[in-house]
Amino acid sequence: MITYQSLHHVSLAVTDLERSKKFYKDVLCLEETERPEFGFPGAWYAIGNQQLHLIVHPTSQTIREEKVLSSREGHFALRVDDYDRTSTWLKEHGVEILEKPQSKSGFAQIFCQDPDGNLIELNVDQNDL
Repeated sequence: MITYQSLHHVSLAVTDLERSKKFYKDVLCLEETERPEFGFPGAWYAIGNQQLHLIVHPTSQTIREEKVLSSREGHFALRVDDYDRTSTWLKEHGVEILEKPQSKSGFAQIFCQDPDGNLIELNVDQNDL
């Protein structure tokens, strides 16, 4: 039997590191952390006790077949403090979003994508709306 402590990190392939770093820092407001020198470019971000790893692969493609926003394709989710403030922030930064404040999941969801089309969910508990 396997027992888990937590999710450690999510890794995403990106094609342009500087463009991606700008999105994750300036738009998603993530804090970049130190990354070992692996011999290929990338970046790490701290998200609470977990991490997001970006790995540069110039010909990489997201697992998503379509590039339209959808809640039904592969994605990772980040819990945010304030739904309305997050939605407003993303819109002010020109990010296309798909909002599902009354999702059957029990949490209010905002979907967006990074410059490479990696799908990201930002959510809060619906009781916090």
